[in-house]
Amino acid sequence: MTRITVLGATGFAGGHIAAEAAARGHELTLVSRSTPQDAPAGARVVQGSVLDGDVLAQALDGAEVVVGALSPRGDMEGRVADAYADIAGRLAGTGVRFIIVGGFGSLKDADGRRIVETDAFAPEYKGEARELFAAFERVSATEGVDWTYVSPAGAFGGFIPDQTRRGEYRTGGDTPVLDADGGSSISGADFAIAVVDAIESGEHRGAHVHFAY
Repeated sequence: MTRITVLGATGFAGGHIAAEAAARGHELTLVSRSTPQDAPAGARVVQGSVLDGDVLAQALDGAEVVVGALSPRGDMEGRVADAYADIAGRLAGTGVRFIIVGGFGSLKDADGRRIVETDAFAPEYKGEARELFAAFERVSATEGVDWTYVSPAGAFGGFIPDQTRRGEYRTGGDTPVLDADGGSSISGADFAIAVVDAIESGEHRGAHVHFAY
């Protein structure tokens, strides 16, 4: 059993990761601005903003793994990179693992360009994608942090109709894993399986990793 803190536990990624970790018997602390409606039994809930130092101290207390699943929207717009940099500073040298759920735009295309900076990337999502990549740059540059940055598939989120739990996924590095039709997708449940597998195996430390079908 691992003591896992999930930041952004009421969001799409955070909620699925929390559910998967709970199903495997891990000890959870769930952190969100709103009260989780379906918190797993036995989970500790810390309600508030990670921008509040006292809330953050409670959230990190006793954690062996911290999963950052914050969305750079609403009052977190433009503030996620700062929040993660602060957390990285607090975790440096402690041995606590920090796993960040980033974005598809942080991956590189076949020409080595960040996907967020290509014309194919939807302009309305560039701000969020750049914020998440900035978080990657700042956390990975923090000395003494046991970090992993995870990019989900291009089609990932509550807006995707097919949320079937297949129990399978493929793993890539900082370039996309594509299916036979050139697409990139993964359900919330299968992404969570991949993340919790990474926690349990200890793999992908100090790396940018990508999960998709």
